[in-house]
Amino acid sequence: MRFLVETYGCTMNQGESAELATFLRGIGHEQVNEEEKADVAMINTCAVIAPTERKILRRLRQLHDDGKKLIIIGCMASVNGNQLRKDFPGALVCATADYPGLPSILASEFGRVTVPMLEDVTVPFILPIAQGCNGCCTYCMTKLARGDLQSYPIEHLVDGSRKALSRGSKEILVTAQDTAAYGMDGDKRLPDLIHALTTLPGDFRIRIGMMNPDNLKEMIDDLITAYQHPKVYKFLHLPVQSGSDRVVRDMGRAYTVEEYLELVRRMRKAVPELTLSTDVITGFPGETAEDHRSTVQLIERLRPNIVNVTRFSARPGTVADTMKGQVVGWRSKERSRELTALRFRISAEINTAKVGRTYSVLIDEMGKGKSVMARTDDYLPVVISGEHELWQRVTVRIIDSAPTHLYGEIARDMEN
Repeated sequence: MRFLVETYGCTMNQGESAELATFLRGIGHEQVNEEEKADVAMINTCAVIAPTERKILRRLRQLHDDGKKLIIIGCMASVNGNQLRKDFPGALVCATADYPGLPSILASEFGRVTVPMLEDVTVPFILPIAQGCNGCCTYCMTKLARGDLQSYPIEHLVDGSRKALSRGSKEILVTAQDTAAYGMDGDKRLPDLIHALTTLPGDFRIRIGMMNPDNLKEMIDDLITAYQHPKVYKFLHLPVQSGSDRVVRDMGRAYTVEEYLELVRRMRKAVPELTLSTDVITGFPGETAEDHRSTVQLIERLRPNIVNVTRFSARPGTVADTMKGQVVGWRSKERSRELTALRFRISAEINTAKVGRTYSVLIDEMGKGKSVMARTDDYLPVVISGEHELWQRVTVRIIDSAPTHLYGEIARDMEN
């Protein structure tokens, strides 16, 4: 059986797709990248916003009409599984809660062809560390799809990472709906996990995924210690969502803007080269012009490297779907444009100041044309012209910049 994998949404979905693809290859099936060669299409879905959901449904319809057997997994399969089974007869639909049994179902459905073989992995290892979360955000469809927090055993996570590193991986991408919630249902927390991962042998880097501020508050001292380890990327993804305390409260998030700023201040003081990524939602129900202005002022004060701007999308079954004061689409779009322009202005200023600096970087991705992408230890993306081997560490000088990345050239006089 030849299968195609397409993944929508978060890093967590990418990691789970990779695990299932590895399983299918391990029992003798062939993964292909061309749709026309595939017998089966495994689609890992996302339900965070309505436009993404519509895009996925169009893709599923195209694949179904082309005669592909469908395996539909991810958040849409969790919150709307019955409708998907009705719309796509014959599809194998599996909710995230049922993932533990999915390998057996796949083996039964498609058969075992060969004895599993150890693969040579030279890609980032995506490490999902928990399922679900302990939050109660009023806009969030993911909570409905993935449920309450279920942290995976630390021994299992370390063992999987050890195996990936032994097969050639140079990056471990730690991911969850909220990485800071890891272990709140047990006796080990995120800093314990990061410490255990950093003790693994080899020259590799760990990127810690998105965390919510309310859970970071409880362990910031220990997490700062974890971030100071040389194997940990100095990258913090900490969504604020709004600069208005009232809107943050209506979103069901348990922190104030000043508390958020204090967390960032402490992290930046302890980790001076920290790259900060944050998220904001425009047009949340009840958001006024004053609330939006507060968000603009916060971003100007915060000066993050990255701002992910999302227009509010009412999702069925969430509290926010029925809230009063729904903001009209054109106004939400207008606010989104203003924040996006501000985001690019700030990131352009930050990146321009880095021109002329020298960094040790890890080449981890093919770029456009004859170029590669590398990462500094603070997870800044650096484009290097020419053909270079992936997963090698080189020294670069930054020769130019753009709002989203840097341009570097290998400083050969500094190599070795």
